[in-house]
Amino acid sequence: MGLNARGSAAARSSASAGTPEHMPRGRSESGTDPAPTLAPPDGPPRLTALETPGAGGRARQFCGDLGLFIDRDGQWHYQGSPIGRKEMVCLFASVLHRAEDGSYWMVTPAEVGRVQVADVPFLAVEMFVDGGCGACQCISFRTNCDEVVTVDPDHPLRLEQDPVTREPRPYVHVRDGLDARLTRSVYYELVARGVETNEAGQTRFGVWSRNHFFCLGTLDEAD
Repeated sequence: MGLNARGSAAARSSASAGTPEHMPRGRSESGTDPAPTLAPPDGPPRLTALETPGAGGRARQFCGDLGLFIDRDGQWHYQGSPIGRKEMVCLFASVLHRAEDGSYWMVTPAEVGRVQVADVPFLAVEMFVDGGCGACQCISFRTNCDEVVTVDPDHPLRLEQDPVTREPRPYVHVRDGLDARLTRSVYYELVARGVETNEAGQTRFGVWSRNHFFCLGTLDEAD
C-alpha cells in the first residue's frame, strides 16, 4: 500500500525556526484558549513510557506544562503561534503519550512535559482500502502526522455525537491511548464502504476490516 504524498510540500511551511529551549504556556492563535488546564501535578504522571529509565539511567526532568497546544483541527501551537514545520510536529508527535488520567505528555530520554489537547492529537486525513470488499478488506488511515493505522481490534473505530451540533464524530485508535478524528471527507468515504448486518434482531450499519465488524450505528431504533 503506497502513501499519497500530495499536499506534503504545502504542509512543510516554515513558521517555526527550531525546537525551543524553554516552553512556557501559550495561547491559541485562533483567539480561543487551550483546553482547560488541570491543577499542576506535583510530579510526573503515571505513564508506561516512564517505566524505563531516561538517558544515562537517570530520572527524566519534570518540566510541567510546555506551552504546547493541539487544537481541534490537529494544528500544533507553541506560545500561541502555529508550528508550521511538519517535520517538527511529527517529531513532537512521535514522543507524545497519554496518562491514565487522560492528560497528554511528551516524553524524551531527558524530559517529560505536558501538552494541552482540545480534542484528540491526530486527524485521519486519508483512507486506503486493500483486499477488495467484505470481511477480508483492510481499512487503513493516514494521519496528519503521516502515521498509518489499520482498523482492527487493537485499533478500533468509535463514533461519538457532538453535544452541540449533534453531528457524528468518528475516531480511530492510533497507539498508546492516542486517537485520531476522521475528517469529514474521510468519514464520508468510510460510510460509503458501510454494509448492514443483522444481529439478535437488530440491524447494524458499519464496516468490515481484517475480518472484524465495526458498528457505526443501528438502523431500526425506535422513533
